[in-house]
Amino acid sequence: MDEKPSEVSEHEETLAFKIVKTIGDFGINGSLVLSSAKQVANEYRNSKSYASIDECVDGLINWQSSYAFGAGFVAGLGGVIALPVTIPSGLIAAWVIQARLAGAIAELYGHDSTEDRVRIFATLCLLGDGASQALKSVGVNAARKGAMAALERLPGSILIQINKAVGFRLLTKAGEKGVINVVKLIPFFGGAVGGAVDWTSTQTVGRIAKDLFRPAPTIITPPPDETSPVY
Repeated sequence: MDEKPSEVSEHEETLAFKIVKTIGDFGINGSLVLSSAKQVANEYRNSKSYASIDECVDGLINWQSSYAFGAGFVAGLGGVIALPVTIPSGLIAAWVIQARLAGAIAELYGHDSTEDRVRIFATLCLLGDGASQALKSVGVNAARKGAMAALERLPGSILIQINKAVGFRLLTKAGEKGVINVVKLIPFFGGAVGGAVDWTSTQTVGRIAKDLFRPAPTIITPPPDETSPVY
């Protein structure tokens, strides 16, 4: 089932794709004012502070969650992101930062964040706990943990539907009821903090990305003990 309502126009469908592409372009590839997901991952991978990749990912999530996204930074980043739709620049900037976090986590677990498939799943993480529902809306049922192996086998037509579903859900959040919904689902500090990403929402994006991109553990079944009696 497509996420797009029947009354949605072709123009709105184009906007849905546009918002996902823009978030992916800036969040994954980086820009003059923002390092790329690959650069962030390499910085953490080369750090001597972590004993394992899992610890490295946890450190990245915690750093990104507590990062001081002041009004000046958000305004500066939002100012270079142009979308033909009325969405607060702070909201777009927050999604870009969270997409970069998801892309960096993908890199740390051995995926190439510049591949279209990985980019789509990185932006899927922006939906938080709604990511599973977005997958179900296009007929995909996947357990979140270690799901990447299964998702990698999806055909391109399904990937397009996932991309579209993410775009429509983000547009809905930023639409006439979107600002209220986003405050509830992806909370942001307002006023003096001016567009700072809420710690909880970024932790959620990071947790979803870790579950999605982390390889499923290999379960090894030992051979039967040949000295044991067989019944």
